[in-house]
Amino acid sequence: MTQATLAPPAARQGPGPMPQKMVEAIDVMITRLISRTLPGDRRAAGVGAGVELSQLRTYVIGDDVRHLDAAATARTGQPHVRLHVPERALTTWIALDLSPSMAFGTAERLKADIAEGVALLLARVGIRRAGAVGMVAFGAGTPRLLPPRASKPGIVAVRRLLAEGVTPDGQGDPHALGAALVRLGKLARQPGLVAVISDFRDQEGWLRPLGALRAHHSVLAVEIGDPREREIPALGRLALIDPESGRRIEVDTSRRRVRERFAELERERRAEVGRELRRLRVDHVVLDTDQQWLLELGRRLR
Repeated sequence: MTQATLAPPAARQGPGPMPQKMVEAIDVMITRLISRTLPGDRRAAGVGAGVELSQLRTYVIGDDVRHLDAAATARTGQPHVRLHVPERALTTWIALDLSPSMAFGTAERLKADIAEGVALLLARVGIRRAGAVGMVAFGAGTPRLLPPRASKPGIVAVRRLLAEGVTPDGQGDPHALGAALVRLGKLARQPGLVAVISDFRDQEGWLRPLGALRAHHSVLAVEIGDPREREIPALGRLALIDPESGRRIEVDTSRRRVRERFAELERERRAEVGRELRRLRVDHVVLDTDQQWLLELGRRLR
């Protein structure tokens, strides 16, 4: 499949300000999430300052006395030191949804604006301790790859891709998310953090590759929605365009049964996404366009 051309949404607002204190607070929360959920014995090469124990061994001359383990020393009668896996060796991978439905928004921002903010935030957090950030952007056609980069080049590459916008209406691919996760699974060889930022709408075949990623990585799913996707007001007869397929439909929103059925189907869809993510033991955060997304993200990550 050929690569679709991206375009900035007409009503683009941007993610808004991201105060440094909030970035630092979320950095701590992400570190705790990784420590809690990363599978396996190791999450990076080498040893250093971090939160995951690499080994516990007897003290030798030259070791940092700050790493002495009091409990092991008391138990064995010999000085022991704790060596940790360094957090800075982690790579953060971001799977970013650029499908046409992300250009929708009826409140403070578009879904694409919030996705941009979350991607930038996670990229900043990912390189704070000299880590690296990579991205797989999907929506239509072949997933776009940004190989892992550290420091300023990593942020610059992410910003450049985000500035290109989303896939135009009618060019959506229902298999885009699944294909992106399969490709990411082949690229992300060392355990790290994988963040999937999407509205999870009209996508198929993503559960199996996401489960495979969860077996080796700490995975965070950030679902982005809009109030008008959950319920529709009584506005009379409307002609609507499905942004993913480009299909035009007409609906009479003055009929209460139509509005109730619409809300029911959306509740079922959202509940199904939540159930599957819980089954895969993936941390799940839901953000809406009518929220202060940065504050809500911090609350959900506690």
